[in-house]
Amino acid sequence: MSMIRDLRAAVRPSLRHPLRKAGTTSPYANYDATRDPTAATAVVDCAVYRDGRRVDDRACLTPRGAMRQVRESGGFAWIGLHEPTEAEFAGIAAEFGLHPLAVEDAVHAHQRPKLERYDDTLFTVFKTIHYVDHAELTATSEVVETGEVMVFTGPDFVITVRHGGQGSLRNLRHRLEGEPELLVKGPSAVLHAIADHVVDGYIAVADAVELDIDQIEIDVFSPPAKGSTRGTDTGRIYQLKREVLEFKRAVSPLLRPMQLLSERPMRLVDPDIQKYFRDVADHLARVQEQVVGFDELLNSILQANLAQATVAQNEDMRKITSWAAIVAVPTAVCGVYGMNFDHMPELHWKYGYPMVLGGIAVICFAIHRTLKRNGWL
Repeated sequence: MSMIRDLRAAVRPSLRHPLRKAGTTSPYANYDATRDPTAATAVVDCAVYRDGRRVDDRACLTPRGAMRQVRESGGFAWIGLHEPTEAEFAGIAAEFGLHPLAVEDAVHAHQRPKLERYDDTLFTVFKTIHYVDHAELTATSEVVETGEVMVFTGPDFVITVRHGGQGSLRNLRHRLEGEPELLVKGPSAVLHAIADHVVDGYIAVADAVELDIDQIEIDVFSPPAKGSTRGTDTGRIYQLKREVLEFKRAVSPLLRPMQLLSERPMRLVDPDIQKYFRDVADHLARVQEQVVGFDELLNSILQANLAQATVAQNEDMRKITSWAAIVAVPTAVCGVYGMNFDHMPELHWKYGYPMVLGGIAVICFAIHRTLKRNGWL
């Protein structure tokens, strides 16, 4: 696997790394160590934690200063970034020795949830899901909004890179700072907290989506309102199915990484924290089953809705056919007596006209009664 990764790094066009010098192998070979890498405006928070407490030192407000504090006095650094550019992330990547492939994934985003190991660093990708409130579900409603959180976990640092307007980790950081007994476990405690935070978001979104599906189900199987027709819910069902599919793409690939973190011993994951990953994996498995069930249920609802539309069309065709049969009687009789022959039965009879009209009425009434009795009208 490492050979494949090295080959991928070798064949990538150099244009994707504008900081790369000719003849060098690292995209950060020309990084100026005298320049503060924390000049990047993408850094939203930076701190050093020692013995589970945040170090109150202005030197810790920059990634370089934070790492200097860690190397001198111990603890670990937690640096948070929001949608950094390649240039903004270059200095931080060089300072912490991050692998170029992981850096590229973190900068360009749109990654599949995964867990990768590069030397002494774990690179984890999470898809965040946010439920979009709406007064009424329509054929164009956006139900879920996705974002991404990438986490670099090292022996003495955690770097989080967030993409999208949702999934802020500010409240999570504040909550962890109130639980020093967890932060004292190191970077793996932060990784677990982020995973737990993301999966808890999945649970909340799954509950909200379930309410939308229940409403769709009620609308499909309830008697149609006066003036409405069956089959009008197809667009809403299909739109909700697309949103559930997007939800599924965020949940399903993450199940295997969480199982690895909970089952396989890793040097970067504290054994006490690893036990907590089991709980996250269990919750994620439950959400994954829910999402798969949503997809199957929407398939059934869509098929039922289409079947109802087909039945309604058949009923309409039967009514049209019934009235056509009734109209055919006067059409046939009037067609016969409109042929302008001189010698026709009852043509000059005094009671011929009312008799024909009466006969037409009786026959039409008999046909209407028979069709109505059989449920065609």
